[in-house]
Amino acid sequence: MNSNAYTQNKTENFTKMTSTLIQPPYLKAGDTVAIVAPSGVLKNRQREVQQALDLLKSWNLNVIVGKYVFSKSNHFAGTDEERCEDMQNAMDNPNISAIWCARGGYGTVRILDKLDYTKFKEKPKWLIGYSDITALHNQIHNNGFQSLHAIMCVSLTKDLTEINNSIKTLNAALFGKLTNYKLEYSSYNKLGNASGQLVGGNLTMLHTMLGSDTSIDTSGKILFIEEIGEYKYHIDRMLQSMKRAGYFDNCKGLIVGDMSKMRKNTTLWGTSVEQLILDVLAEYDFPITFNMPAGHEKDNRALVLGKVVALFVGKEKSTLEF
Repeated sequence: MNSNAYTQNKTENFTKMTSTLIQPPYLKAGDTVAIVAPSGVLKNRQREVQQALDLLKSWNLNVIVGKYVFSKSNHFAGTDEERCEDMQNAMDNPNISAIWCARGGYGTVRILDKLDYTKFKEKPKWLIGYSDITALHNQIHNNGFQSLHAIMCVSLTKDLTEINNSIKTLNAALFGKLTNYKLEYSSYNKLGNASGQLVGGNLTMLHTMLGSDTSIDTSGKILFIEEIGEYKYHIDRMLQSMKRAGYFDNCKGLIVGDMSKMRKNTTLWGTSVEQLILDVLAEYDFPITFNMPAGHEKDNRALVLGKVVALFVGKEKSTLEF
């Protein structure tokens, strides 16, 4: 661990307001991608990682697999020190153009304060992942860089046609060809237009960051959220907590992705999760759109976090423009 890493991350988070974030260079043939596992253990996931290698090579990219990707330390893909070492090596290596996280789960928050961004800032690269990787997206955002909310290695299915949109948009985002998204209409949508940096990710992780230096200031920004496996009252509790912390006070818009595998409590909540979200945010006038295909489903389309986007929520459709 670099003894100055925590202080550096704390004092240099200069983009919490409205600064323009640095865009890592788009990939080109011959570039190198590192695969690392900063979170949960990859038990019996060799097939997916091999698929990831094959996919990247089919895009004429080179691949480096972290030393500890298949390590195991209880719940995690190696000890905190091992996972941090793989991530730090990928961040520091000037020959690596992107870092693709093998899986999420839980564990990224345990290594955040061990990471040193000195060399990353000299040669920025794309971080790719979602779910637990939201913690890293937050930290990278607050250090001044864009990152990529997209599928991970374990997202790859045996039949890749099942996740065609996820793969196509990952490729498009990495190579600088991502186009606009037209979102399916929802009767819960709150109409309006907005523009600003796109931020966010997994709701639990955003909530976990509250009160820390890794929390994101959403002022003037468009927030994206997604979640899996939660009770509705847990969703409400997190949103209420964030609301009380001022998280939404100056937000410009909200994009709601997949709310997957919602659990049923013995005492029913009584409304849809969409209405739950609208109720919590009723006092705000920013536009809200649902049905963004991003999160813990097979159709998990890439989002460039930190990029200024335009959101149009209309009567018949919503559009997200990059």
